Amino acid sequence: MPGIFIKRLLACAALAIGIGAIAGCGTGPGGDGDGTATAGISGYLSISAAASLQGAFTEMAAAFEDAHPKVSVSINFGASSTLARQIIDGAPVDVFASADQANMTEVVDAELLRDIPTIFATNSLEIIVRKGNPSGIDSLADLAETGLIYVTCAPEVPIGRYAAESLLEAGVTVNPASFEPDVKGIVTKVSSGEADAGIVYRTDVLAAGETATGVAIPDQFNVRATYPQAVLTGSPNEAASSAWMSFIAGAEGQAILRAYGFGQP
Repeated sequence: MPGIFIKRLLACAALAIGIGAIAGCGTGPGGDGDGTATAGISGYLSISAAASLQGAFTEMAAAFEDAHPKVSVSINFGASSTLARQIIDGAPVDVFASADQANMTEVVDAELLRDIPTIFATNSLEIIVRKGNPSGIDSLADLAETGLIYVTCAPEVPIGRYAAESLLEAGVTVNPASFEPDVKGIVTKVSSGEADAGIVYRTDVLAAGETATGVAIPDQFNVRATYPQAVLTGSPNEAASSAWMSFIAGAEGQAILRAYGFGQP
């Protein structure tokens, strides 16, 4: 038992150290971090990524394929908890990008990572409301109003846990009308008018454009979400996986993340 406990502590410490390690990940096998094509990299690259990364990673995959024409990138987007479970259950994945450290730690504990996870982006929370904010929501406290339809995700999904933490910090109790499978589900419910409000990432409010409105959450009640990624043990394409990690950490990858509203690691 002590050996397992120590292993878990070391794994968690390594994950935290990864926050500062991203600056050193711009170079590595199969890439130089600036998007320049690298000879010898080819084949299929499978990535499992948090739903909130959909816009940024879709653009990044296209840029990566431009830099590495012999590589075909496929990305499975979903709740980080669902993706972690799929990986633990044996899904053939090269790279896992999570919206939190807790679900990455699940994969760490299963001893399925080739390298130490590195933090490549951060995010914050906003209240998402229907276009024009017809319910007049100005604060977290307003989410507890009688008759207001609030939707979220289960606590094992990162945004569900982050939202619960934010509400707890503000001393607000809300009874959700439904639990969506991932953050995009919350956005869809609110944008379509099926729900009045939810708590999502700032990047999701930006991505929603004119279909919804965002209400800021004060810093004292907000949560800083961190995004770790890592190559899986037994990755079918280790060369392309390493090149992808370098690309994300490099100038072009980070510029794409900034354009979609993500913060620096």
